[in-house]
Amino acid sequence: MAEYDFQSHNREVRAVWESYRAGAPIRMPMVIGVNPRHILMDPALNTKKVTFAEYMNNPDVMLEVLLQFRDYAAHHLWCDVEMGLPEQGWNIYVDFQNVYEAGWFGAEIQYSGNNSPVSKPLLTDDCKHLLFEKGIPDPFSNLMAKGRQYYEHFVAVKQKGFTYKNRPLNQISVGWLGTDGPMTLACDLRGTENFALDLYEDPDYALQLLEYITEATIQRVKAWRRYLGQPEKSPGYAFADDSIVLLSVEDYRHFILPFHRRLVEELSTGELPNSIHLCGDASRFFSLIRDELNVREFDTGFPIDHGKLVRTLGPDVRINGGPKVDLLLHGSPQQVKEETRRIIEEVKPHNRRFVMREANNLSPRTPEANLKAMYETVKEYGDYQ
Repeated sequence: MAEYDFQSHNREVRAVWESYRAGAPIRMPMVIGVNPRHILMDPALNTKKVTFAEYMNNPDVMLEVLLQFRDYAAHHLWCDVEMGLPEQGWNIYVDFQNVYEAGWFGAEIQYSGNNSPVSKPLLTDDCKHLLFEKGIPDPFSNLMAKGRQYYEHFVAVKQKGFTYKNRPLNQISVGWLGTDGPMTLACDLRGTENFALDLYEDPDYALQLLEYITEATIQRVKAWRRYLGQPEKSPGYAFADDSIVLLSVEDYRHFILPFHRRLVEELSTGELPNSIHLCGDASRFFSLIRDELNVREFDTGFPIDHGKLVRTLGPDVRINGGPKVDLLLHGSPQQVKEETRRIIEEVKPHNRRFVMREANNLSPRTPEANLKAMYETVKEYGDYQ
């Protein structure tokens, strides 16, 4: 691959994904999970020293960082996506990181230096019924009110003919049509330890909170889809719920699965399979989730035994997984190559739906040489022909 031969790269990427979608992949694809914190948390890239507080509280600052991030990724983060200046223009989204849901319910967003923002638990023991008393928030209130303001600001900027590096804005979206999951949000709102205890010491309350969160999520997603001119239900639904890793399979089945089932029933038509993101050592849940929720795509973190997982789930389930982010951050290109090849050799004989990616969400300041070593290894050893 020539160093900056983006046209040749993009032709290959189209061929890879077309063959993958047709069910006859010519080689294993590779993607990278990455977001604007890659700019904000790297002093070498964040030369203006923009903080997360500035980023999330000023739409013009957010737009500037989003475009810097898209431009950087398009020229430096080699994987199976279109690279180089985008032909159709820049795709951007309103980005409130992983605090958008807790912020919508009214939790305080806290900023610490230039680390990613976090939400402060809202439902302390002395006010654990606060949200039930208030009722489900309006889908466009609290942090979502700011979200609509930012979205409309970006649309107005686009309509005025704004360009960045001679390319216009293209698709503008928002980052909250999915959900981080009922249990994960319950842990955010109550505090993880408190909610874990609630499940066993006060299960009636815990189930009431999960019901409240699930119904609120459904109302929010449907309202935002209507606002954006989309159907209330999509053919399939993608969501997450990292905190289920704290549970046994049977406790997941009892406490959380009914709410996951409700999400997919209310937010998808069932025409296509659903997908889920689960970080951590969550593979013990995958067979149950596959069978009960028609999930045919699992976005994994670590630790994961990729070979065992593909043998367990079968050849028709897409699994996204790969080297750990700490190896990509601290290891050498040779170590990255060896680990990537090991994973390829584990999964290749059993599953042609596997997609290589970092596990999970690229760390800022990851050396570009390590990502390139990973991609070149996929191209060399991931061929199916």
